Amino acid sequence: MIAVNLDQKQPGFPRHVLPAYLAELGVPFHVIEQDTYSVVQRVIPEGKTTCGLCSRLRRGALYQFARQNGITRIALGHHRDDIIETLFLNLFNGGRIKAMPPKLLSDDGEHVVIRPLAYCSEDDIARYAHMRQYPVIPCNLCGTQPNLQRQAIKDMLATWKRSHPGRIENIFRAIGHVSPSQLADHELFDFRSLGMAQTSASPAADGLPPAEPNNVWLQSNG
Repeated sequence: MIAVNLDQKQPGFPRHVLPAYLAELGVPFHVIEQDTYSVVQRVIPEGKTTCGLCSRLRRGALYQFARQNGITRIALGHHRDDIIETLFLNLFNGGRIKAMPPKLLSDDGEHVVIRPLAYCSEDDIARYAHMRQYPVIPCNLCGTQPNLQRQAIKDMLATWKRSHPGRIENIFRAIGHVSPSQLADHELFDFRSLGMAQTSASPAADGLPPAEPNNVWLQSNG
């Protein structure tokens, strides 16, 4: 096991903090030095969100390092709140119901990505980090951007957390309890090929009588 961090060459990045801390703990580590900061600044127009490109470049650097060193498992630090925020970002801005799974196989099939903190809340992690006095390394690429969509989602979830206790937990629980037959993605559930033979043999649903041949039952939700 080896700890890997990416030095993106951000101005003012405290490059000495993490190596000193890991060396003190006796943890094997490697710092990848790659100027992704300049790439993001050059490619992304002023005022646009840099997170998408930045994350792809970071992920590419990690995958390349893993490939060169025969590493097959990559552990990332995403937590429960990151996963929920990603769900709403994709829902609101991409028109997709998609988040981040606790474990997945990379597109090239060479690496298994795991997220050991997937079931931990950000607040719990912050309290634990403060208790253990972990060093905090700032990022001036994403955290300081105005009108950041992820921050808007965080604010929305924080409001829900205060006014509706338990809602955040239910949202995360829902990500793991999906009913494909109750959605409209025909690739997950082939509802378009359902015929009268299947429906007439099925138990009555929602209080409707069993289907009769050549009949279509309609129910108003009003």
